[in-house]
Amino acid sequence: MNWFTRVRNSLGFSDKRSSEKDLWIKCKSCQEMLFVQEFEDNLSVCPRCEHHGRISADARLNLLLDEGFELLPQPQVTEDPLKFKDSKKYTDRLKIARANNPHHDAFVVGSGTIDSHPAVVGVQDFGFMGGSMGMAVGMAFCAGAERALTRKCPYIVVTAAGGARMQEGILSLMQMPRATVMTRRLKEAGLPYLVVLTDPTTGGVTASYAMLGDIHIAEPGALIGFAGQRVIQDTIREQLPEGFQRAEYLHKHGMVDMVVKRHDLKATLANVIDYLQPPVAA
Repeated sequence: MNWFTRVRNSLGFSDKRSSEKDLWIKCKSCQEMLFVQEFEDNLSVCPRCEHHGRISADARLNLLLDEGFELLPQPQVTEDPLKFKDSKKYTDRLKIARANNPHHDAFVVGSGTIDSHPAVVGVQDFGFMGGSMGMAVGMAFCAGAERALTRKCPYIVVTAAGGARMQEGILSLMQMPRATVMTRRLKEAGLPYLVVLTDPTTGGVTASYAMLGDIHIAEPGALIGFAGQRVIQDTIREQLPEGFQRAEYLHKHGMVDMVVKRHDLKATLANVIDYLQPPVAA
């Protein structure tokens, strides 16, 4: 090894491709190349076109809740009850998802405050098997609702899902009525149940707790619907209108109460809570 090779190796140069990949990201909407740090500092919102990128559950909780919030423990459920296998075993898919995610499954609940207003926030993470709703997600949703009932505070759920988890079959679909029962209990207790719809919110999640809120808030450009556009178009054999199933279209047609930019979301939720939450007796 000559002196030049020794000096070059000691400087620790990283691979050029890896370095460039880490530094840059392409906006999925306007296709502009952005510095990753600039993109993340802007809450994963494109500074050029304001496209709202997807963010993790932890990033969402840190965005919405004040410092010092508590994470509820992840529920333990029977894994792979159907011994499901497609191109891979379900257990293998879970291992891969957990290796790339800090949490045990796709729904994480934090208990704390939003601008000093007590609140429980449940977040669905699309990065974990497409945010699909299985038994663990259903159990975590219900645990969050129970905590809100105990604390007598609002329950806020941030949705992002491709629907029910097919690897759990009917057991995943059973989470729809379970979650619906919990939203009814919140209503009977007079506690606000707020839903923040993010990209994408589809399938069985849309058909249950995502559309049962007292107030529905959507992030700009979020895809929100039950069946896919191509399925609907092939069924009715008509061209769908531009922007169909996007947050702005649903807001215009009364399915969503407001469309709020990510930077304004925490303040908006605090205002809504302040308006809806009944005053605490002295």
